[in-house]
Amino acid sequence: MSIDSIHLIAQHLSIRPSQVEAVAALLAEGATIPFIARYRKEATGSLDEIAVGAIRDRLDQLRELNDRRAAILKSLAQNGHLTDALKATVMTAETMAVLEDIYLPFRPKRRTRAMAAREKGLDPLARLIFEQKGAVPETAAAGFVDPEKGVETIPDALAGARDIIAEMINENVPARTRLREFFWKNAQVVSKVSSGMETSGAKFRDYFDWQEPAASAPSHRVLALRRGEREEVLNVSWLPPEAEALDLLDAMFVTGTAADSEEVRTAAHDAYRRLLSRSLETELRLAVKERADADAIRVFAENLRELLLAPPLGPRRVLAVDPGFRTGCKLACLDEQGRLLHHATVFPHGSDRQRSEAAQDVLQLVEKYRIEVIAVGNGTAGRETDQFLRALSLPPALAMVQVDESGASVYSASEGARLEFPDLDLTVRGTVSIGRRLMDPLAELVKIDPKSIGVGQYQHDVEPAALRRALDDVVVSCVNCVGVDLNQASLELLTYVSGLGPQLAQNILAYRHAHGPFRSRTELLHVPRLGPKAFEQCAGFLRIRGGDDSLDGSAVHPESYPVVQAMASDLGCSVSILLADAGLRSKIDLTGYISPTRGLPTLQDILRELEKPGRDPRREFEIFAFARNVADLTDLSPGMRLPGVVTNVTAFGAFVDVGVHQDGLVHISELSDRFVKNPLEVVKVHQKVQVTVLSVDAERRRFALSMKTAPERRERSRRPTAASPSLQPPPPVRRASPRPFHNPFDQLLKKPRG
Repeated sequence: MSIDSIHLIAQHLSIRPSQVEAVAALLAEGATIPFIARYRKEATGSLDEIAVGAIRDRLDQLRELNDRRAAILKSLAQNGHLTDALKATVMTAETMAVLEDIYLPFRPKRRTRAMAAREKGLDPLARLIFEQKGAVPETAAAGFVDPEKGVETIPDALAGARDIIAEMINENVPARTRLREFFWKNAQVVSKVSSGMETSGAKFRDYFDWQEPAASAPSHRVLALRRGEREEVLNVSWLPPEAEALDLLDAMFVTGTAADSEEVRTAAHDAYRRLLSRSLETELRLAVKERADADAIRVFAENLRELLLAPPLGPRRVLAVDPGFRTGCKLACLDEQGRLLHHATVFPHGSDRQRSEAAQDVLQLVEKYRIEVIAVGNGTAGRETDQFLRALSLPPALAMVQVDESGASVYSASEGARLEFPDLDLTVRGTVSIGRRLMDPLAELVKIDPKSIGVGQYQHDVEPAALRRALDDVVVSCVNCVGVDLNQASLELLTYVSGLGPQLAQNILAYRHAHGPFRSRTELLHVPRLGPKAFEQCAGFLRIRGGDDSLDGSAVHPESYPVVQAMASDLGCSVSILLADAGLRSKIDLTGYISPTRGLPTLQDILRELEKPGRDPRREFEIFAFARNVADLTDLSPGMRLPGVVTNVTAFGAFVDVGVHQDGLVHISELSDRFVKNPLEVVKVHQKVQVTVLSVDAERRRFALSMKTAPERRERSRRPTAASPSLQPPPPVRRASPRPFHNPFDQLLKKPRG
């Protein structure tokens, strides 16, 4: 990594070059983001995971740029175009767009009209006209008429010359740069409905006649427009006013008013309409799409983080219920560790006899397996099943919780579920997952592809690799933030631990199966293929409860055990006593333990960990219940005040479950009494909220909600609402005023993905 690159990254991230250099070196050594952020604070200046991830992303972008630079230099050399001056120009290009502009005249391409004109010997005529020194085009062209070369007439010669001039203008780097800036500042996105698609494409009707500045189009609107275009419902263009673009080219290339200048003007206009506008519209589409992807991925990642770090119920005996009408409700009794004790099927929504039998079965299972909590999936028949269970004579202390079951069916068909429960039906596996999800959301949700959890916004429209990387980063961050019980963790959970991965996770499970529970962290070094480097990365994030060393149950890294032992020794006590006695810990003077590799940030982390070894950073679990008198959309009416749970947050608002089988939309303008720019500032996934019903559309099964203290009631929402954010964002304000738009290629490095 060059010094210039380090300084450039530091400048863009507003940090010191030494911090960038330290992170780059650690990443090159194979260190992970959680490890660097947690255990190498002295080296990085206490950069957090977000900053470390941003440095990683920018290093990757630089490598991408340098790889493309090398490929272009190789092509230029192979084709005999490379000169010292051209090489210097390529080497100093600071963006991918400028690099491609430099390469454009030399890039192998399909046969063009300009190529054909040059083959006819018209290049000298084109250059003569382009100089605009007063040459009469017709007189000059007469000398190039040659039927044998395919130039039959003077107009043929002039047309060929204009084709050459048009290509010269198209390949002119300053012209492309100025037009690119003009596009990004002035282009309008215009969409029209395709002929005959008014009915079948009704879900996109908000965009049947739509226009707004491309620079200010928000993420959800860009992705919706692109989806409508892909489904051939919409015709979409991304162009600035043509007259202004042509005036810009005229100012650059037309230097007079004589006939030769008029030929240049005609060629410039042709260059714009036939070449430049198409090329730059494609660039603009990609740039805006990339920005929209980044926004959508950011929202998805934040939602996923909240979901993974949802408060766990903890070790309780749970009766998990997967509701159903026709096929019945699947029941699974789980012990405190989530092991399946018993499963059954009841039919509480059938005949009176079936309902009576279901009630008896549930009561018997609750008593037999000493059930403490009932977890009811929130899918089809979820609310009806909840009401059935609440009507039973269950123990007063028994809690009942509705659990989001998104993705449970995906887990039940997964390889991990088949290995754990090879003899069980998919529905039973899904029921077990619902119960375990209540006990520990993180441990269960890591078994599911994050895209299947249902908290994204247009997740199927964004770039898959960028989405996967961002979501993996979130899962890794959450798993390592909470820590993993080495003797209880599943394969999926261990896979996300810093420094491990699928193979080492499998080796750990095999070792645990063969030798029994781990007694110490150092025993990990006996696991096949788990060497010192992997141990360094993973050890601090793995917990051993009740092991040989009390520090193994904490987030203190083994490399710091000696300093903790020194603290205990200086106080004349053992480490276990130091952990238990707050008075002794208050006497520790951290400055006495500073070393060249261990500073105050690490020592402060150690002291905090000694106060609550292995503490769970997640919030305390709270029981939530929907309003008793609301079970269906028909029960809602404007003005009702209801408790609800946020199920998804998007760029245009939040979706809230109030217990009626359909989520209502709280538009961004209804999230708070104050102005809200980013919904994530106000709400999070799984947050408990109080909402007011604004309007109900029974025909389309939609309803609008508000979180304002005194919302305006209305019979029909001013904005369409939707049960699915993937298809029905609220309609945009037509011809919205543009907000500042930073060209993603103005700088060498783009914003980090995710």
